[in-house]
Formats: sequence, C-alpha cells, structure tokens
Amino acid sequence: MSYQINIRPSDLVFNVRSGETILQAALCAGISLPYGCRNGSCGTCKGKIIQGTVDFGQHNKETLTEKEKTAGMALFCCATPLSDLVIECHEVSAIKDIKIKKLPCRVHKLERVAPDVMIISLKLPANQRLQFLAGQYIDILLKDGKRRSFSLANSPHDDEFLHIHARNYPGGVFAKHVFTQMKVKDILRIEGPFGSFFLRDEPQDKSTIFVASGTGFAPIKSILEYAFYMENKCSIKKKMSLYWGVQTKADLYLAELANKWQQQHENFTFIPVLSNALPTDNWSGREGLVHEAVLQDYKSLATHQVYACGAPIMVKAAYDDFTSLRGLQKDNFFSDVFTPSLAEQKSWEPVGLKSDRLPSNL
Repeated sequence: MSYQINIRPSDLVFNVRSGETILQAALCAGISLPYGCRNGSCGTCKGKIIQGTVDFGQHNKETLTEKEKTAGMALFCCATPLSDLVIECHEVSAIKDIKIKKLPCRVHKLERVAPDVMIISLKLPANQRLQFLAGQYIDILLKDGKRRSFSLANSPHDDEFLHIHARNYPGGVFAKHVFTQMKVKDILRIEGPFGSFFLRDEPQDKSTIFVASGTGFAPIKSILEYAFYMENKCSIKKKMSLYWGVQTKADLYLAELANKWQQQHENFTFIPVLSNALPTDNWSGREGLVHEAVLQDYKSLATHQVYACGAPIMVKAAYDDFTSLRGLQKDNFFSDVFTPSLAEQKSWEPVGLKSDRLPSNL
C-alpha cells in the first residue's frame, strides 16, 4: 500500500511505500529533510504530523517523549505512515543536488595522532570525486553487510584525499581492525555523503559557536576550514569560536592546527577544555564540561548559532542548557550525535553518524 505525504510549508508531495519510513521515502524522492543518526537517537529529524496517523517505530524515549507524541511530533527516521499525511518540517535545500555514490577507495595513509585516535586518508580512483558539504559523513561498507559511519574531516575544496578520524574504543570490532590490521593500500568501499550537519547561511551579525567532544572535532574541522576558505573568496568574516572538550591533553590531537587557525584569523577563537587533566599535563587552561565553558563565557546566546558534535550526553546537555538558560533559538542549534550501533549496543562506532551512524567518531 502507498500513501501520499505533503510537506508544509513547501507543499512538496511525495509517496511512501508500505514499510518505508517518512525519511526513507523523502530521500528516495530527492527531498532532503534534516537527519543525523537515522535510528531515533539524536532527534535531528523531529517534525510535526499535522494530519494523518503514523507508527512511531523504535526510538529513544528521551528523544521523543509521550508528551511530544500527543502534541503531534514524530521522528521521521522511525515513523511509518498509516494513512496519507501532512507534515511540517524545514527542508535542507543545500543538499538536494548532491548525488549519493558507492565508490572504492584505497587507504593512502594511517597517522596515529593520539593513543586512541587514527587519521585515515583515503584515495578515490583518479577519475572520481565525492561531492559533499563540509560536515557530512560517509559510510564504510563492510563485507558482512554492516556499515561504519565517519564524518569527513577535510573540506570540500581540499578533496584529493578523504580524511576520517577513527577512535579506538573497547569492543569496537572495526576500530580494532583499524588499529591492529589495517594497512596502507588496503581497499575499502564507501557510500555517501550523508547528513544535514553543515554550515547554514546566516546574517553576518550572527556569531557562530562550535562545540566538539572527542573526535566530534572531525566534521567541525571540515566546516571551519571551508569557512576560512570562503572568507578569502568573499571577504566576509563572521565571528567564530571553537570549544573542544576532551579528557586529557593528549586527546587534543590537532590542537596545534586549531591554535594556528586562531593566529591566522582574528575572527576565530579556540578554547580547549579538559575534563580529567592529568598531573603530567601541567594544564593551566579551562577544565570541566565543555558546554559549561560556553555557559560561563556567554550570558546570552540569543543572537548566535551553535553547532555541536560528539557524545549524545554532551549534545543533549548543550541543547537543553543553551536554549533554556541562555536564550538560544531552537532553530539555531545544529548537531551531529555520535550514537552506538543498534546491532552492537555494547560497542561505540561511527555513525555516518553519525544512526545509521555508529560511534566510531567519538
């Protein structure tokens, strides 16, 4: 059975087949809705059912509460229509013309930049390029049919190699492979790009704050490098700040690069934050939770945009506190949550991301 879905306010119409989620059908129809994890964990795809009924599907009950369901909200990555629908959400027009591809690639370089972080450089065939927006992710396709999702850390204007930041974590099967068996010249297959975590066009007077935890730095690196590149092209400089939270000093695996950005761009500020500094770190900088450092520095976020990427607990705390305590407009909070695979709940691996993202980026 097929149902028809009408999107407000754009009035675009598409059809959904039996068993398809709203998001799946929209993407197949070439309509780009916001999404991140695609497993009901992050809430990026949350929208309103104005008319019609749905099966809400399996999802994190904190991400979509019973009260929100009663108010007509649904997670479009999980919800399947039970009738024709009218839904309300904002489309992501910037990605509508980007084609999702499956491509082979070769491991060009493996660089261990921290005890548990490996930067993997991938080389596509000479006649191929992957078009993507800064901040998006790819899936690595494994032989058993599973996927591991990783944010692209390079900017679209610098795409000779695709860079991903892989974290080693206990129980991560693919992570173990990266750190113990993967070799230069290995062949991988990838699919992408995916995700709606990318820089929006906003008035110049709206400052931007980036908040990263762990390897959530990867997509933010891509976005910032693209923003710096565009500054040189159009001479527009928005004020930007990066708060990067990790446990120890060794986890700031590209701190020198971020410090270099700060030296080169007067409109950019870098604030590293350690939550568990070691005595040997000799750390004199900021300590504590990374989102709390933002709260300490800003009495109001009413005129800001915030891009947050990393562990679910950090992203959720940032959203809750920034909107309730500092007046951040909900539409000005963009996030990419690194969530665990539903197939391997005990292990953290990347989500292209991020839902089909697994947490390897953490």
